Amino acid sequence: MAAPSPTRLPFNEVTSSEWDDFEALFEGPGGPKHCWCMVRRALPSAARSDQAAKKRAKKARILADQPVGLPGHHGAQPVASCSVAPRETFCNLGGAEADGADVWSLVCMFVKREGRGVGVSKQLIRAAIQLARHRGADVLEAYPVDPTSPSYRFMGFVPVFQELGFQVVGQAGSRRHVMRLKL
Repeated sequence: MAAPSPTRLPFNEVTSSEWDDFEALFEGPGGPKHCWCMVRRALPSAARSDQAAKKRAKKARILADQPVGLPGHHGAQPVASCSVAPRETFCNLGGAEADGADVWSLVCMFVKREGRGVGVSKQLIRAAIQLARHRGADVLEAYPVDPTSPSYRFMGFVPVFQELGFQVVGQAGSRRHVMRLKL
């Protein structure tokens, strides 16, 4: 597959009708099948280390029409996804007090190897902004790292979020920055 152009990826909130594509993206080569973007979600402790349990929990949320994220497609192929949903559906994010605001969190991103380096992550962030705004959020919060960070790179990089208008409002642990965009 040729690298996708950053101007051509459509993003739509994942629904039950797209489960097969979503599953193919996550279980494909290099996909996040080990976590199913559920590590930061509120799960029973027994499910936290069980890959199959994380997959079942993700599918249950999708089938119940709960917001879980946005896949992006290049043609008919799913090539990217980000986990974005109301902050209260996540745990252990380290975000700042919300002061009554409806806060959504963009927690992680996955781009297939052949789609990296062409602006897809920026497209994912823009799509997450649109979704959170459309769903009535007041703020979109993210937890990116510096480009030299040895870990948490799936949460994105600070300069990309800054370029899109996010402001640093705190720190979560030793590597993750808490960044916010008022919608």
